[in-house]
Amino acid sequence: MPFAQPHDSLVDKNGNAISLVNPLKLHIGGKEKRADWHIFDSLDSDVVDFIGACSDLSRFPKASCSEIYCSHVLEHLSHNNELIETLRGFHRVLRSSGKLMVSVPDLDVLCRLFAKPDLDMEQRRLVMRMMFGGQIDAYDFHKTGFSFALLQESLIAAGFSAATQVKSFGLFTDSSEIIYLDERISLSVIATP
Repeated sequence: MPFAQPHDSLVDKNGNAISLVNPLKLHIGGKEKRADWHIFDSLDSDVVDFIGACSDLSRFPKASCSEIYCSHVLEHLSHNNELIETLRGFHRVLRSSGKLMVSVPDLDVLCRLFAKPDLDMEQRRLVMRMMFGGQIDAYDFHKTGFSFALLQESLIAAGFSAATQVKSFGLFTDSSEIIYLDERISLSVIATP
């Protein structure tokens, strides 16, 4: 039986081969094109390289990514099994020296904001949308909420060895950088395999 050679390239949505000689930097749910990063999203656009659900990274070989950046995506997954299985998929495609950078709405902050007695109804409604999703399309519904302890527990259950909270990644201009009423509404964490 011949020895199976590892994959040395992937094919993007346009049929172009993307070399895996160097590990990928994968931006899941990205909207901003950046050199050296490949965007994977469930909805097609001009900046997307790969189309699919973040819960299925089967097209990416094991240890093919050096970094995964995932901002305001995990809250769209079911907390029953979908979240852990998705994180296991992230863990599988990351190299042992890689890192996962994940940002989610911070329920501790959002609950504190929502409970402020001086919010008017429009402000309260906006905080509620940050908690449950804007619901502007079929994908914009939140199924899971996170505090640092809940996210860390999920990451460890999926095989990650460590999770560290950070203030900001400073990589992309996205929801991870939103400040509302002087509060950073995102929980940002770096996890290592």
